Amino acid sequence: MKHKARFFLILWLILGGTGFLSAAERQPVYDVIRIDSAITPPVADYILQGIDGAAKSGSNGLVVLLDTPGGLDLAMRDIVKGLLGAPIPVIVYVSPSGARAASAGMIITMAAHVSAMAPGTNIGAAHPVGIGIGGGGDKVMMEKVENDAVAYAISIARQKGRNEEWVERAVRKSESIPADQALQARVVDLVAKDLTELLEQLSGREVRVGENVRVLETKGAMLREIPMNLRQKVLTTLSDPNIAYLLFLLGVAGLYFELAQPGAILPGVIGGISLIMSFFAMQTLPVNYAGIALILFALILFIAEIKIISHGLLSVGGVISLLLGSLLLFDSPEPALRVSFKVMIPTLVIVSAFFVFVVSLVVKAQMGKKHTGYEELIGAEGVAVTDIHHAGKTFIRGEYWDAWSEKPVAKGKKVTVEGIEGMKMQVREI
Repeated sequence: MKHKARFFLILWLILGGTGFLSAAERQPVYDVIRIDSAITPPVADYILQGIDGAAKSGSNGLVVLLDTPGGLDLAMRDIVKGLLGAPIPVIVYVSPSGARAASAGMIITMAAHVSAMAPGTNIGAAHPVGIGIGGGGDKVMMEKVENDAVAYAISIARQKGRNEEWVERAVRKSESIPADQALQARVVDLVAKDLTELLEQLSGREVRVGENVRVLETKGAMLREIPMNLRQKVLTTLSDPNIAYLLFLLGVAGLYFELAQPGAILPGVIGGISLIMSFFAMQTLPVNYAGIALILFALILFIAEIKIISHGLLSVGGVISLLLGSLLLFDSPEPALRVSFKVMIPTLVIVSAFFVFVVSLVVKAQMGKKHTGYEELIGAEGVAVTDIHHAGKTFIRGEYWDAWSEKPVAKGKKVTVEGIEGMKMQVREI
């Protein structure tokens, strides 16, 4: 009997332990990624990697915390394709309060299996802007871009059962609405003050994933935050317009210093690398050709100041051209896609002062007394070794020279060099 009792006790413990493990294993897990910048290729890579990683790790779904002013159309479309084809439920949650899903962010929010917003957030303003070097293009081209964006947004709204009429207004007229109105207008599915409330509202909700309908299990879910990797962080940082602007001016300044002082090498290397990195960043930003041209023209003017004596007029023109180029460089109605004045003004002052300083050094060196060759001896003083008139000898800086003078100079008198013809000096008595 004792042996049987012991056997059943062990069996109960084993089965009970297995039951506890099974309960733990059944705890739903949702990966969480956070987007709080413009939509760029590195951000697209981060989101697509998050979807793929959540699917491979067996997570019940992915939550995207979104706060963006918009961004690159191609990056947005990559994200939307990833969302529409995701093998797991993806919830896009515009949060925290004060966040927004503007422009490309609106399209991404609508493409999710479940779209949600926190109180105090807004969505919309999806009118397309010119992205990349060259800016917006002509009127006909922009009309084509707008019509394409409208058709694309409506197709997503129709697939997800969202308000098509409002979506068209958001694209054509840049209409934007707060969270409560977005919920009433069927633009989003839920409004929740935080992640905890969001999970409560999601519990038991049915969503279509591919050809299947899945029920979201969020009760007691474990949230696992997935940060950006180092490469994604670096590339996202480079895509900031302020960083792109600083890199561009640093590159221009480095190349200018190398041209003004050939052989320095390091400034040229740093300048070249900075320019290449800035051009990468400009692929994701609304860059205007005129802004780039004016900044490069400023560089030409500063270089010309070294070659041509303009009494500072070329330098003044360079500073003005640099200022205008900086103002025109990024052409976007979105503040997040333009250079901040807090960055622009100090940078312009420092870079302009640098250019003017280098110009002054080079001009000063060119106009100063030369210290090589016979020209350096002009003005030097010495002593007449013999009587000097049409011929004679003088001792200048440790050397004997044949000399002549327009007026006779007695032996032993101090003389100064007025000119050199061949190997013969013209001197005069001091």
